[in-house]
Amino acid sequence: MTGIELIVREYRHWHLTIAVTGNTLFLLGSVLFFQVFSSWQTLAVWMFVLGSTLMLVGAMGEVAKSVYERREKAANRR
Repeated sequence: MTGIELIVREYRHWHLTIAVTGNTLFLLGSVLFFQVFSSWQTLAVWMFVLGSTLMLVGAMGEVAKSVYERREKAANRR
């Protein structure tokens, strides 16, 4: 098991936590785009960008986990 595989498989809670944090920032950033919060628009943009990035990282962790599990399943069939 490689270092990356170990991190992806054994610490799944980390990439899920990253994804949930990203989703939360994305949602809060989106709310701050309402006109009533116009003075917070710069913060909203950064929350939106950071949230989107974290969502991508979390999704990549899930994809990597699926790939490793699929490979393991295929190897066990042989």
